[in-house]
Amino acid sequence: MTQDKYELLRDVFGYPGFRPGQEALTDALLSGRDALGVMPTGAGKSVCYQLPALLLPGVTLVISPLISLMRDQVNALIQMGVRGAYINSALSERQCRKALDNACQGMYKIIYVAPERLPTPGFQRLAQEVEISMVCVDEAHCVSQWGQDFRPSYLKIPEFIAGLPRRPAVGAFTATATRQVREDIAALLELEDPEVVVTGFDRPNLYFGVERPKDKYQALREFLLNRPDRPGIVYCLARKTVEEICGRLCSDGFSATRYHAGLEAEERQRNQDDFLYDRRRIMVATNAFGMGIDKSNVSFVVHYNMPKDLESYYQEAGRAGRDGSPADCVLLYNGRDVRVNQYLINQEEDKQELDPETKASLRQRQEERLHRMTIYATTLECLRSNFLRYFGETPPRSCNHCSNCLYRSEMVDLTQEARSACAFVGRNRSRVGLHLAAAALRGSKENRVVRLRLTADSDYGSLGHLSLERTEALLRELIERNYLARDDGEYPTLTLGSEARELLSGGDRVQVNLPKEMKPDKPVPTEALPADPELFRALKELRMTLARKYGVPPFVVFTDTALREMSAQKPRDMQGFGRITGVGEVKSQRYGKAFLEVIAEYL
Repeated sequence: MTQDKYELLRDVFGYPGFRPGQEALTDALLSGRDALGVMPTGAGKSVCYQLPALLLPGVTLVISPLISLMRDQVNALIQMGVRGAYINSALSERQCRKALDNACQGMYKIIYVAPERLPTPGFQRLAQEVEISMVCVDEAHCVSQWGQDFRPSYLKIPEFIAGLPRRPAVGAFTATATRQVREDIAALLELEDPEVVVTGFDRPNLYFGVERPKDKYQALREFLLNRPDRPGIVYCLARKTVEEICGRLCSDGFSATRYHAGLEAEERQRNQDDFLYDRRRIMVATNAFGMGIDKSNVSFVVHYNMPKDLESYYQEAGRAGRDGSPADCVLLYNGRDVRVNQYLINQEEDKQELDPETKASLRQRQEERLHRMTIYATTLECLRSNFLRYFGETPPRSCNHCSNCLYRSEMVDLTQEARSACAFVGRNRSRVGLHLAAAALRGSKENRVVRLRLTADSDYGSLGHLSLERTEALLRELIERNYLARDDGEYPTLTLGSEARELLSGGDRVQVNLPKEMKPDKPVPTEALPADPELFRALKELRMTLARKYGVPPFVVFTDTALREMSAQKPRDMQGFGRITGVGEVKSQRYGKAFLEVIAEYL
C-alpha cells in the first residue's frame, strides 16, 4: 500500500512527493484513525483525503458548506480521471435524485455534500446502502462558536456519523483555527484519538500590507494600475460599497465584476464564472464570495474595508497565491471600518436559534476578535508576526516581507514617554479615549482638551516632541502590552492595564519599533515572472483554448505554476512533460501532445 500511495500521488495528482503534514494525515486516515489537519490555504488539504479515498474500498463523503469548492474540486477530479459528485442546493431535486441513484450504484469514489443535506431521506438511504469508508469535514472550524463562521448544522454531523452501519474514519480540516477552536473541533465532532497535524499558518509567498490612505479609491486605482493583467479580489464590507467600487472601476477601464448576496443567484453564478474563467480580471465582492473558491492564480487580495476578525482576514487574504506564486495582501484602513463592524455585530440577527446566554457569549467573542483585528490594522510591529502570534505560533520579530518591516524603521526607547502616558491615563481614567489622550499629551488646545481641563494635568504636553502618529502608535503599543486597557463602552475610553504598576514603579523599560518620520518609497509590487515570458504567454493561450473545449476554468487544466515550470524546463517529450509539477497520468495523456507541440514550435 505504501508504494500505491506514492504512485497515486505521482500518477493522479502529478506531485513528486508529499508536502509538510500531508503524509501523516493520509496515513492516519488510511489506517482507519481519525485525523485533524490545520493547514493554511494552498497547503494541499484536499490531497489528504482525496488520496486515501482512492485507496480505501468504499465511498468517501466530504462534508462542506462551500458550493463553489464542491463544483471546482469535482471538476478537477474528473480532469484527473476520478469519478466524483456533489449534492447541494445548487442542484435541482431531479439532479439530486440522479446523483444519489448513481452513488447507490457505486459510480463515485468521492461525494461532496452540504451538511444540511445529511438528514434528508434520499441521503439517509445512500448512507445505509453504500459502504462509507471515510467521512471528511471541510471548513471544520464552522462547528465551533469560537470560530468566525459558526454554523449550527455542523453540530449535527456526529449524529449522522453515529447512525451509519459502521463508524468510518473521520477527518476534519481547516485553514484557520486557534487552540480553542481546535479543541472544539475535536470535542464537538467526537473525534476518537485523532492524529493532529498543525503545519503552521505562515505563507512566505504572501506580502502583507496595511495602508491608511486619505482617498481609498485612488489608492486602489493606483494599486491596480501597477499590476496590469493580474487577477485579484477586492473585498468590501457592504453591498453598496461593492456596487460603487465595481462601477467606478469599470468606468475607469478595468475588467471588473461584482458579487454579493443581494444579486440574483443567476447573476452571482455568471459573475463568479467570469472571474474563474479569466473573462474578468477583478472581482469586487463582500465576504459572501470566495469560501472554497479554488482559483489558483489570484495574485492579489485587497481589503477595501477592514473585516471583523483576523480569522476572516487571514482566510480571505489567503485566497491569493494558492499555487505558491508571490502575491499581495493589502488592507486599506480607516477608523470608520471599526465602527461599521461594531454596528454589524450589534445588528446581527442570523443566530436566532441560539438561547440569549449563548448569543451574549457569541457577541462578546465577536467584539474581542474585532479588537484584535483593529490592533493588526494599527500596529507598527511586523504584521506577519502579529497574526502568527494570534494563531499560537512564536514567530521572529521581523519577516522583511510586510509593509511595516519594509519601512525604514528604528527601535526607539520610549520608557519615560510611556510612564507619562500611563500616569496621565491613571489620573484621567475612563474620561479620555486614545485620540483625545494623544492630543492632550502632545499639548493640543482643541476644544475637548480645554473643556475637560486636561491642560491642567501635569503631563499635558509632555509628549510634544513626538508626532501625532508616533504618540498614537505608542498608546496602541501600551494597550497591546497591557500597560493600558481599553474600556469598550458606548464611548471607548482608556484605563490602566494589569502591567501598569510595574512600569510606573520603574521596573520596566519600553522600546517600540517606529517608522522614521520620512515615509519611504512604496514597496515594489510583488511579481511572479516566468522564466520565458513569450513561451509562458503562448502556453496560457493554449490553456484557455483547452479550458473552453472541456468547459472548465483554466487553472483546472494547469496552474500558472505548472506553466512557469514548462516555460523554464521546455520539455521535449512525454517523459519530460510528465515530470512537471501537477501533471498526472490522465492530464499528460489528455493535454501533453498539445503543449509539447507549442513548446516545440517555439523552440
